[in-house]
Amino acid sequence: MSENQQEEVEVKPVLTTLDGKEIKLWGRWSLSEVEVRDPGLRKYISLKPVLLPHTEGRHEKRRFAKSKVPIVERLINQMMRPGKNAGKKMLAMNIVKRAFEIIELRTGKNPIQVLVWAIENASPREETTRIAFGGILYHVSVDVAPQRRVDLALRFISEGARNCSFNNPKTIEECLADEIIAAAYGEPTSYAIRRKEEIERIAYAAR
Repeated sequence: MSENQQEEVEVKPVLTTLDGKEIKLWGRWSLSEVEVRDPGLRKYISLKPVLLPHTEGRHEKRRFAKSKVPIVERLINQMMRPGKNAGKKMLAMNIVKRAFEIIELRTGKNPIQVLVWAIENASPREETTRIAFGGILYHVSVDVAPQRRVDLALRFISEGARNCSFNNPKTIEECLADEIIAAAYGEPTSYAIRRKEEIERIAYAAR
């Protein structure tokens, strides 16, 4: 078999500490074994091994640099909404960490991989935008950029967790774990999946 016929296999580098141990998220979950199946989202879901998902906003001034922020930290940032939760990074971080522990107990899988599956399933591929023609506004169907697909998926997942925990004996951690698991397996009980299907249905009608 020639070299041109051989399949190219992407090998992720495994970052280690000074004592040779692999860097794992919160010292528990490996990011080197996580895979992104959707080729369109692969460049926009950062899986760089980090011990603590906190970049201190160093990408804030650079355009599109949020794609280099660890995907777990982006979920944490989404959990700091609405305004009354702004700035409570440690609270949001503990919520996500406990939700990951619940996901690991229920599925037996790496919770970061389950989160990536949820983002892939909950990211809409088509939406509508407004254009003006002759003084009249029309809704037309457009493709969604990969960066926006990830943004919307994370937003829907966090919104679903907050809506579930409102006036509910379930904790926000349990609701977030339920939402991520349901979205990862494409279940109709997921708020994120329902929002995605609603957006794509409206876009299909506006073609």
